Amino acid sequence: MPTAAPTPKAVLHQRFGVKARYTVEEVREAVDGGAGGCPGLAPQTRSVYRCTLELPDLSVATPGTFLRKKDAEQAAAQIALDKLGIQPIANTPRTPEEAWDELIARISGFFADDNFLSSTHPLIGHLSVILRRTRDLIGRIPMSAIAACDVKVNTLCKIIDPRAESEPLLVLSLIYNAAKQSPGVSVSDSNFWIQSQKPYSAEAVDSAFERWSDMSGPIEIEAILVPQVLEDEPKTVRINLENNEHYMGSIASKLSATGSSHVVVSRTLGKASSEIRLYFAVPSVQFVSDFSKNALACHGDGNISCLVNKRASYISGQTIYGDAILANIGYTRRDSEIHTEDVNLCTYYRILLGKLPDGNYKMSKDSILAAELPCVYSRASWKGLSPRDLLCSFCRLQRLSEPYFAISKASNSSVVFGSTASYEERLVPTKNADNHDTNDGRVDKENPDMFKCDVKICSRKQEILLEYSADNTFSKESDAVQNSALKVLIWFNKYFKQLNTKADKLSLSECTGDFKIHPNTFLQEFAMCLSVYAKTRSNDSRIYSAVGPFSATPNQQLENSVTLTHVEGPDSGIFPSHGSLTCISYIASLMMKDTAKTYSLEENNEFEFEIGAGAVISQLESCVTQLSVNQTACFIAELPPTDSILAAASEFSNELSNISRESCFLEFSVKVLQVTEPLEDRMEKALFSPPLSKQRVEFAIRHINELHATTLVDFGCGSGSLLDSLLEHPTTLENVVGVDISRKGLTRAAKCLHQKLSKKSLVQTRVPSAVLYDGSIMEFDSRLYGFDIGTCLECTLQLLDEIQDHNHVIEHMEEDQASLCGNVILSAFCPKVFIVSTPNYEYNPILQRSAMPNKEDEPEENTGPCKFRNHDHKFEWTRVQFQSWAIDLAVKHNYSVEFDGVGGSGEEPGYASQIAVFRKLTQDQEAAYLRKDQDQPYELLWEWPNASVAQD
Repeated sequence: MPTAAPTPKAVLHQRFGVKARYTVEEVREAVDGGAGGCPGLAPQTRSVYRCTLELPDLSVATPGTFLRKKDAEQAAAQIALDKLGIQPIANTPRTPEEAWDELIARISGFFADDNFLSSTHPLIGHLSVILRRTRDLIGRIPMSAIAACDVKVNTLCKIIDPRAESEPLLVLSLIYNAAKQSPGVSVSDSNFWIQSQKPYSAEAVDSAFERWSDMSGPIEIEAILVPQVLEDEPKTVRINLENNEHYMGSIASKLSATGSSHVVVSRTLGKASSEIRLYFAVPSVQFVSDFSKNALACHGDGNISCLVNKRASYISGQTIYGDAILANIGYTRRDSEIHTEDVNLCTYYRILLGKLPDGNYKMSKDSILAAELPCVYSRASWKGLSPRDLLCSFCRLQRLSEPYFAISKASNSSVVFGSTASYEERLVPTKNADNHDTNDGRVDKENPDMFKCDVKICSRKQEILLEYSADNTFSKESDAVQNSALKVLIWFNKYFKQLNTKADKLSLSECTGDFKIHPNTFLQEFAMCLSVYAKTRSNDSRIYSAVGPFSATPNQQLENSVTLTHVEGPDSGIFPSHGSLTCISYIASLMMKDTAKTYSLEENNEFEFEIGAGAVISQLESCVTQLSVNQTACFIAELPPTDSILAAASEFSNELSNISRESCFLEFSVKVLQVTEPLEDRMEKALFSPPLSKQRVEFAIRHINELHATTLVDFGCGSGSLLDSLLEHPTTLENVVGVDISRKGLTRAAKCLHQKLSKKSLVQTRVPSAVLYDGSIMEFDSRLYGFDIGTCLECTLQLLDEIQDHNHVIEHMEEDQASLCGNVILSAFCPKVFIVSTPNYEYNPILQRSAMPNKEDEPEENTGPCKFRNHDHKFEWTRVQFQSWAIDLAVKHNYSVEFDGVGGSGEEPGYASQIAVFRKLTQDQEAAYLRKDQDQPYELLWEWPNASVAQD
């Protein structure tokens, strides 16, 4: 492909270096029509820039102004090029032969031109310290200094031999062989020094000394020794940098290398502004001078592959040999002296964490111990790097190709683009391979503008590793891309969390749900990763390296209730609920069991996440949902993988690396700061007064009193919002029961009900008996048979939870699947009246227009059908779908059914919440099995009177 020409400034810099001086002046200019024709409005102005450029024999200035400083500088540089008659040419050669010739010329230029010492090139720092130390104007430096400082040299090496991308030893070999052919340069046959054949001028040396000052004194920095032997753990070492001594000499002594010229340097790790690199000693190899041949060969019959440091190679993406030093040291254009910074074990483990699928998400949230990669994506609540960016970053760090995203319309046309393309890019539409409608039944087929996105992950050689075929559809392309990217990340996260299993125990199925895996290619590509992580050391009493326990269901946060201690603060009555955005502060501390010593590992003053999205560890969510706003509490958390502890430990990482896991535990101190109710509730409150949830309760109360009902069971009661609301109204009820599979939801319901029933002011309205059961409504319990009224309000989420709990696959909830709950309730529990409400999908456009969305959520033209009211709803029915479902159930189980609703007038497009009221037509004789005591699988969690909350 064509190569880009250098910018005008770059051309002048190559010719004149620091002698090209730019002076940028900021001025204010009036904006045309700034007053807008409005009398009394002050004229509007803006900042613009002009630039003057001074060269040794030329001075130019821009005739006009520019909105950006860099544009003014480039314009001045272009004027100077025009006056000097210099034509920029493409600065990247196309063939290995061209790159080889340019590499020879570039190395020669470092030493043959006195002007080079006047530039800001980082290599001048190396030359300056050598010249100052030895007073030898020839200036002998290690060849690795060139590889460390010059990006262009590394680019040329990759063109000559693509393997140089991952082989720093090969880069050194190419520099060595090119230097032997560079005019004006001398190299040693026994070492890897490079020097000029003639002395620099004293003037040039003085110029280098002015730009690159020496150190003020000896410096000691921390670095990490990464052993070649995997059984040896990384450890901290200290490097002493002497004044006017080359720093690679100090590193060489730590590696037992012959000298500084025998140290090889990797590319930088982490941020582009960082100088963190891996250093290792040159193994015993010989270099071949002909670049067209293999540039590396072992001495004798030795095998250089046996010297590979797999751990260092994995974190760097390059091949590292022998023991390695991870250090942050070097010369840069932005510093006038050597740049140094400590690297401790925390830095090392953060680099390692960044290689994991969820690592960059945790670090972007500044929450390594508390955050988890969410299992759902919502633009309204997602915080941190987007799933698409996270997946692209993961692929780059694993040295894979950029992910391929293929977007398909429900109308059977598709577009395909890589991750670097914009969402607006379009290719020629193509038919889907199976040529069928991707509409899943939830969307009106007259409005087909729904999108799904398939993802393909390939190696650098374009060999397919993994393919994801999406099933869900979305009204926006961006949502389709982000959700599919998240699915792939979750799959990788699941896979990486089993890498602490022995390698021969790992299995990789070719097909897993929506994923197609290519096992041979996949395992070959991740061979280095496997060799680092696939080691079992469960018998080691020390803190050991691990990726973490394998979870078979990464998409579903398993409920894990915790016992709270030191609960402080009055109950404000505002609790986090499913779907709400909750802001907390927390401190995670490592506590020593035998001593009073405490290590504060992680502190976050404002941490926001969505309840139910799996965005935090389950124990933290369990804690938060038991607290109200402004309450604080502590709990003991499961000890996380040691890698995570050391990545969060900061200044304590060195000390904690030698502590036994059995001697410590992790404690969280948490405070709930703010709760923002779910988007669905906000939408309803924006349009309805009283709120839609209150209207549903009033509907139920009206039927309770009309029937003179004395018993009620709420199926899928959650946190008890319906039962709690019933206590605020006078009813004929004598016994109310709630049943749910969420123990933490029931626990919170028990606390709320107990508090309300204990108030003397509610003596007139409270019910004599209230009970909460922990159990699934998919299982029959005889204690709930034949109640006067059964309720299941806004049933999409309850049905979803219940069917998921019974391992049903419901990526798309169809009517026959949703009927499972209805069949069990009407056939087994047999309530006299059963009230079901569910969102009316046809009403969503009205709700969403009233919700005043953020700019990024504003409806777009032709975006297709509206969204569901909540991102975790897997289905929402139209009126026809809901009525068809209800009529089928009623006929099947000898019930009548009538339809009603709340929210709106009931005219087109119907009520916001549609309601079905089932009535038992005949009262059958109770079957004998219904009265058996063994038909009581539910656990009694709480009851009133004499209520007590069951403990785990």
